[in-house]
Amino acid sequence: MRQRHISVKNESIRMFENDFIERFSHVHPATPLVIFLPVIAFMLYLAVGQRGLSIGATAGLFALGLLIWTLVEYAMHRYLFHYGPRSRWGKRLHFLVHGVHHDHPQDATRLVAPPAFSLPVALVFYGLFLGVFGRLAPAPFAGFLFGYLCYDMIHYATHHFSMKRGVGLWLKQYHMRHHYKDDHNGYGVSSPLWDYVFRTRSGDVVGSRHLTPSDTHAE
Repeated sequence: MRQRHISVKNESIRMFENDFIERFSHVHPATPLVIFLPVIAFMLYLAVGQRGLSIGATAGLFALGLLIWTLVEYAMHRYLFHYGPRSRWGKRLHFLVHGVHHDHPQDATRLVAPPAFSLPVALVFYGLFLGVFGRLAPAPFAGFLFGYLCYDMIHYATHHFSMKRGVGLWLKQYHMRHHYKDDHNGYGVSSPLWDYVFRTRSGDVVGSRHLTPSDTHAE
């Protein structure tokens, strides 16, 4: 595995020399909710109120969009966030996008995507949904955005909430193993579904024991 320093503290490092850009690289974890919950509501309104879809059809397409998100989450985490660039600029970009999170996983202000990144990406995906689903696009896109919000909130919770039992504990252990034991597996954060499909499942967690930053060892 790669040799890399991993911070075990809730520390935040400076990423940009420019104070303005640096300020906007820190994001409150509630920001995605404030931005995208109204968008989801509007998409559902478009689907039912303007496109005339039934509640059942809307729910089915919403679920399809949610499923599509889980695949996108897996693919982006595995092939984009864990891509190993060789150029100096490539390494810098990779660090800004995801490397900083692996080096400083407890940084609470860099666990959700800043709006300057998430909004343009959302617009690109909406264009793709329009191309594939046409007039039906608002319903699956609402599910897609809901999946993204689940990902952001679960990701934050696995790093900063105790999650001592049930599914929450299992997801926390699963993601902590990706950070502190084996970052070549366990790419699903909100769902391990595609890790099972593509055989990149993180190793079994042991009993009810938490994997935490105190378990860190050099990767």
